[in-house]
Amino acid sequence: MFVVAAPGLRVPTEGDPRQYIEPAPAEPVEILDTSYYQRRVLSGELVAVKKKTNSAKQPAKESAE
Repeated sequence: MFVVAAPGLRVPTEGDPRQYIEPAPAEPVEILDTSYYQRRVLSGELVAVKKKTNSAKQPAKESAE
């Protein structure tokens, strides 16, 4: 699951309380499905988002034959 912090908040990560998940427009952070993050999502501190992907197709690579 990818998340960002709710507007105006910085949420500490589970493994390192000195590292934070930032609010949008920061890049979404992939998190594990743990009780710590579930509580943060349910409380509204973290917001689940879809990871932005490049919709442009990459050109096909030529094979070296």
